[in-house]
Amino acid sequence: MDILNKLGIKEKNFGSSTGLEWNNTTDQGELKITSPVDGKHIASVYQSSDEDYERAVAKSQEAFKYWRTVPAPRRGEIVRQIGLKLREYKDDLASLVSYEMGKSLQEGKGEVQEMIDICDFAVGLSRQLYGFTMHSERPDHRMYDQYQPLGIVGIISSFNFPVAVWAWNAMIATVCGDTNVWKPSSKVPLSAIAVQNLLQDVIRENDLPEGLFTLIIGPGATIGENMLNDKRMPLISVTGSTEIGRHANEAVASRFGRGIMELGGNNAIILTPEADLKMAIPSIVFGAVGTAGQRCTSTRRLIIHESIYDHVKETLVKAYKKLKIGNPLDENNHVGPLIGKASVEMFRLAIKKAEAEGGKLLFGGEILNGEGYESECYIRPAIVEAKNEYEIVQEETFAPILYLIKYSGDVEEAIELQNGVVQGLSSAIFTNNMREAERFLSATGSDCGIANVNLGTSGAEIGGAFGGEKETGGGRESGSDAWKVYMRRQTNTINYGRELPLAQGLKFEV
Repeated sequence: MDILNKLGIKEKNFGSSTGLEWNNTTDQGELKITSPVDGKHIASVYQSSDEDYERAVAKSQEAFKYWRTVPAPRRGEIVRQIGLKLREYKDDLASLVSYEMGKSLQEGKGEVQEMIDICDFAVGLSRQLYGFTMHSERPDHRMYDQYQPLGIVGIISSFNFPVAVWAWNAMIATVCGDTNVWKPSSKVPLSAIAVQNLLQDVIRENDLPEGLFTLIIGPGATIGENMLNDKRMPLISVTGSTEIGRHANEAVASRFGRGIMELGGNNAIILTPEADLKMAIPSIVFGAVGTAGQRCTSTRRLIIHESIYDHVKETLVKAYKKLKIGNPLDENNHVGPLIGKASVEMFRLAIKKAEAEGGKLLFGGEILNGEGYESECYIRPAIVEAKNEYEIVQEETFAPILYLIKYSGDVEEAIELQNGVVQGLSSAIFTNNMREAERFLSATGSDCGIANVNLGTSGAEIGGAFGGEKETGGGRESGSDAWKVYMRRQTNTINYGRELPLAQGLKFEV
């Protein structure tokens, strides 16, 4: 592919870079990357060693000592240039993301656009790292708080968003004065290498030090564990399953580090009798089948009032029959492949388990092969009638399975079903009833980190803080004031008088 040459991807690639140079380790195993789109080999990546890791962290430590002294607006200028570089290579990088991961080209372009958007957000943020001034109870004293750079931010990203989630973290961390070490998913390392190559241009053009942006590709059992247990990294951002996040959180907390955990989602949309179904149906379908159901915000449960249940069911089946499944680089197709054969098997077993628990498969569920399906990773998205209490419904299956769940009471019953899972990422309600909408958004409403009215669970904007509650991990990335976790908070008090009064009116004389 011509885009590989444009993005600096070779037939065989090294797996560790400190910004300007690539380490030459070749004895730690070789990742042979195959596209789920057509089953063809793309390129190989040599995995990193412990020595590569130590060099990367040492360079990041050294770079942090310099970077924290650079004025924040100047740090923002570097991020602005990164945004321009991403604009220049948007189509090429999007094509690689789509081909390596399997998401549609439109979604690949959207992912790179997210990177560009977060750069723009971070540039503005670089002049708005505000603290607060408080009135002191003591005369002739001034009290305020401020935010200081934190250190090295470790970023462990997942396969479903090969580049955007890194940017959410790295661009915010950069303007906050931090350096970062990135461990991408071993399923999609080529997209990460392409990004690192683009960063090198900006680093050279601005005479920046090595270690500001560091890439380290290797197994979670070695490189990942090193990061989780490394006291030199005060903050670790982990995107992955609840199981991975539980282990990561325990490891990071045991050394008193900070963790941003972006974990599983079991996201639901509520349809009340007053829902506008012309708006709801497209949102449901995109949320359920976009990225082949491999988004953490994918719609997995649809909670429908009994009065409209049959109509919604019939409408969804008709919509699913119109879905075009095939090569995601063809923009006429709606659904591409799953990431690999293991995900296909997980999809098959989840449907089988749902049926064993009493669920009814209404549509889809087949594994597709033959003309138009160039790998073994294509499936037909499934619709299953189910109950919220089914064990399989309580789990997050990272595949396009939409469970239809009926309710008969008022909106409080629907909200109870929505909240009745251990995950708490994204949620939505479709209703034109103000009372229902406000109840959903109230303290007794959705318990998720994201709660939407009259739009779906998927497709968050970068301007809002992204993350969830309960076993989703509680982390927040991207917009709003999520930047504060990337900095250390400091309270300062200045006595500009000639006396030394104590707080709370205490007296101490010697």
